[in-house]
Amino acid sequence: MDKPNYKSIGYARVSTSGETTESQVADLKKEGCCVVFQETISTRVKEKERPQLMAALTALDEGDELVVSKMDRLGRTQGEVVNRIHDLQQKGIHIRTLDGLINTRGLGKFAPVLIGLLSGLAEVERSLTRERTIESIQHRKETGGNLGGRPKTSNAKEGLVLRLRNEGCSYRSIREQTGLALSTIRRIIVEQEAVAV
Repeated sequence: MDKPNYKSIGYARVSTSGETTESQVADLKKEGCCVVFQETISTRVKEKERPQLMAALTALDEGDELVVSKMDRLGRTQGEVVNRIHDLQQKGIHIRTLDGLINTRGLGKFAPVLIGLLSGLAEVERSLTRERTIESIQHRKETGGNLGGRPKTSNAKEGLVLRLRNEGCSYRSIREQTGLALSTIRRIIVEQEAVAV
């Protein structure tokens, strides 16, 4: 079998120190990756602060492919993942997932169609989430700010939740540091993201 005239670069990631990238790395090497970049880092950490992802992207040239175990290794949200795939396609770089969900080289001329479809779905999801959150906020304002018996939290505590999340803390870690319920923490973060958009 002829050796391909392009590089396959692997990227493996896990979120916590309790996990290991070993199985991802082994699978990526088995699938022909000449080098595999790996890191243990939360998806909440901004892309530019993920050094091994940045190194993997820098190592790719036009015609090469980035290989990951699953699409969620590439970003925090569906939109971020789709944007990453789109950016790579624009540079002539292919993307392949080991779970078989996507292989832009195999799709040939249909790859841009699939990416366009994924982009549309991601935009619809963002729009619906934003709309529901804004409606919820509006309803709480109109009804005195207490929808569904949710306990009110102080502005200081809400600020602390958002600061901890921006620093990359997990929901559990935030719960331990603030004493708030996970549902309250989620609500504060989702509302802030909706307002920020």
